[in-house]
Amino acid sequence: MTYIYNYHFRKADEMNEVIFVVNESDEGGFTASALGYSIITQAEAWNELREQVKDAVKCHFDDDVSRIITLHFVKDEVLSI
Repeated sequence: MTYIYNYHFRKADEMNEVIFVVNESDEGGFTASALGYSIITQAEAWNELREQVKDAVKCHFDDDVSRIITLHFVKDEVLSI
């Protein structure tokens, strides 16, 4: 029983989260930059960006470790009163 517990604990430890900050590009589309990693990608549509981000993470790490990817969309807006 201890072996199973340690196995699951080790597997959970190996799982990493990669957080991307996503901005709308001035030229149209989106740009995504990973926090803490040198991973940047861009796409014209949101669904395309999701696929580009997954592909970029796979290429960056080049291993079989499962990862969680979080896309944090940031929209800068200036208001005047």
